[in-house]
Amino acid sequence: MIKRAIYSTSYKKTKGRLYLEEESVNRNPFQRDRDRVIHSDSFRLLKHKTQVFVAHTGDYYRTRLTHSLEVSQIARTVARMLNIDEDLSEVLALAHDLGHPPFAHSGEDVLDKCMKNYDGFDHNAQTLRILTTLEERYPLFDGLNLTWETLEGIVKHNGPLKNPHLVIGEFNNKFDLDLLTYPGLEAQISSLSDDIAYNNHDIDDGFRAGFITLSDLKGINFLSEIINQINSEFKDIDDHMIVKELIRRLIGLMIDDLIKETRKNINSFSPKSAEDIRGHLFPVASFSDFFIKQDEEIRTFLKSRVYEHNSIKSERLNSMKIIEGLFTKLINNIDLLPKDLRKKCDTPKSKISARVVCDYIASMTDRSAVENYAKIYGKDTREQPGY
Repeated sequence: MIKRAIYSTSYKKTKGRLYLEEESVNRNPFQRDRDRVIHSDSFRLLKHKTQVFVAHTGDYYRTRLTHSLEVSQIARTVARMLNIDEDLSEVLALAHDLGHPPFAHSGEDVLDKCMKNYDGFDHNAQTLRILTTLEERYPLFDGLNLTWETLEGIVKHNGPLKNPHLVIGEFNNKFDLDLLTYPGLEAQISSLSDDIAYNNHDIDDGFRAGFITLSDLKGINFLSEIINQINSEFKDIDDHMIVKELIRRLIGLMIDDLIKETRKNINSFSPKSAEDIRGHLFPVASFSDFFIKQDEEIRTFLKSRVYEHNSIKSERLNSMKIIEGLFTKLINNIDLLPKDLRKKCDTPKSKISARVVCDYIASMTDRSAVENYAKIYGKDTREQPGY
């Protein structure tokens, strides 16, 4: 039996589940949460949802699913080194993107615009909605009935919520997630593991797509230093291998920094329990000031060279048209919805119907959104630029 740090979130002290269940004899509660997420429909759908590059434009680009797996690997490593609960860190990493609609952040932006008169759309709130309402796998309750600690970590992974989305607020009235405090250390680690994963794999994908070159990467001083080290150690390797080695080393350096800085914060703060972590005035998990600066520089670089690349913009505009077109048609013609969803609606353009339509669109993969648009409008969007 591994003895965890006193500030680790303990499954033995879990605040339980909304619906009382007999726990498994073979798995602890957080392991059971992880398994429920992995076996969910929503998790499988992530394989065809865009991370940055539209999911069907290339087999090697990251999708929401592969991104989530990379985040979970990093989170488990950091959690192990800090001697906190690896299983809780893992489930938080695996579940953190379940609420994303098709077509990455452009899909979220346009869906929020469509839902402006119906309480809006937020992917974090949608993740909670999936986990507590939309997944239908058990006869006794809706959702996956995850533990308090898992739901708390998912909802608050970026910190306290003073003005939560309506979906989060309504659920909180039933199962108080203590929204005004920070989450446990496992959730804080999972959130920063997300930063490590997407910065590095966006460099990788951007290079693969031809949007950035090795010369471009050398324009960032810190990356240039790493590249020079690689060149001094390995003679006559091509740019592709240099970038692979760069990313491997950068991930390692960021993980090392996260562990070191978080340990320093723990030693300074001396928490005696997981509740001390939650009640602290600032996040306990963090990067050093140096790596915070490097992270910001890399993000700025990726925004200008990858996220705002003309081909990405073209795909973004087309995807936004698809999402808006689907919402407009379905909210006015709820008879076009699948039969099981029509039963959940009342009248066209109502608040109830809008949420059903929103849930339906948000659940779509990039591919199914394109196909549904073509079916409804009689147009093949794949013939348009970017498809």
